[in-house]
Amino acid sequence: MFKAASLLALISVLPAFVNAQQAIYAQCGGIGWNTLASVRHSCSTPSTSTTATATTSKATTTTSSTTTTTNSGTTTKATTTTGTSTSTSSASTSTATPAAGNPYTGYQIYLTPYYANEVAAAAALITDATQKAKALKVANIPTFTWFDTVAKVPTLGTYLADASAKGKAAGTKYLVQIVVYDLPDRDCAALASNGEFSIANNGLNNYYNYIDQLVAQIKLYPDVRVVAVIEPDSLANLVTNLSVAKCANAQTAYKAGVTYAMQQLNTVGVYMYLDAGHAGWLGWSANLGPAATLFNQLYSGAGSPSFVRGLATNVANYNALVAATPDPITSGDSNYDEQLYINALAPLLTSGGFPAHFIVDQGRSGVQNIRNAWGDWCNVVGAGFGTQPTLNTGSSLIDSIVWVKPGGECDGTSNTSSPRYDAHCGLSDAAPNAPEAGTWFQAYFAALVQNANPAL
Repeated sequence: MFKAASLLALISVLPAFVNAQQAIYAQCGGIGWNTLASVRHSCSTPSTSTTATATTSKATTTTSSTTTTTNSGTTTKATTTTGTSTSTSSASTSTATPAAGNPYTGYQIYLTPYYANEVAAAAALITDATQKAKALKVANIPTFTWFDTVAKVPTLGTYLADASAKGKAAGTKYLVQIVVYDLPDRDCAALASNGEFSIANNGLNNYYNYIDQLVAQIKLYPDVRVVAVIEPDSLANLVTNLSVAKCANAQTAYKAGVTYAMQQLNTVGVYMYLDAGHAGWLGWSANLGPAATLFNQLYSGAGSPSFVRGLATNVANYNALVAATPDPITSGDSNYDEQLYINALAPLLTSGGFPAHFIVDQGRSGVQNIRNAWGDWCNVVGAGFGTQPTLNTGSSLIDSIVWVKPGGECDGTSNTSSPRYDAHCGLSDAAPNAPEAGTWFQAYFAALVQNANPAL
């Protein structure tokens, strides 16, 4: 049973541990990585210097608790005060037992109507008949639905109801894929995907409410299986980017929020994969140990939720699952593709009790050797749709190849006057004329179709 004291102990231990690693491999790239502006999604080749300054969060936390028993298990109410804002949350444990083995096995993956409509509209704008036909095929490839604002949560209920009805009509079990992505002070090491909640303005309490709303929708449709990726970039930032002030200030809220998400989603049987960056971020040898320790401690501190299945890697990135040859930008990192990263990380997870199962995003990984640096993540020119979702992964550690990032939805704007402009979106290998993050980027979608490998 999770107790509030466990979370408080976890929060007190982790910042010191992660900061201790900062002086060795700060900013995710390796020794000497010193590009402080916008280090989201990773890294460049390490140099030989070791100068980095650890940053300590100034957040203070006090916790009180009350315990009640419900039909779904035992619930601990945790009241957390961070800085000047106060929020109350509840942490629950489930009495349900997850199915043994791969949660994808035997299920039909639900096609997100919103993305299918985006693709249909985009295909209509493509004049070449061959490319149009290829583009239309994308609508039938399952992607994840990102719930990046609380206002979108009711849509989850709509999709679950539709999946339930389809399943009953066809006698088929359906699975809905979602991304939980609304932490306060989100995207702490970049600007393009800044979220709606601020820690200073009751953000953690707002996040708890967001999670509660997701849980309420999912609870209504127990016949539909839900698989969730939990908070892309958040925990990876806590491993490598605490010298960025916003990340240092957010670490207490991030850990509390992710813990709450794990516990509450566990009560309604959501199979969860925590986001674990990618090979060029946490795959560096000096980052593997701190990353595994963070995941292990969060998991055990949350009460080892039974529906936490493992980790998601390469979300919204471009790395190969298995690279034929190392991309030159990966020089210095022996784990130069996602399979190598997973193989290196998995034993460190299992030794600490964390379930080492993975899903890997290959939605935009069809073309390799297209980036100027491994840290270039924004609308990379020359990218193509990659291997389509499959359970034939070639590894017992990998449950599924997936498309988490809906191809065609923009990474970030190239408009330098935008408040959300990130310098990575103005690099020479970033596509020009890009709209705001999350909005449709027609030219980029057309290029993903044209460059798809395997071809659509």
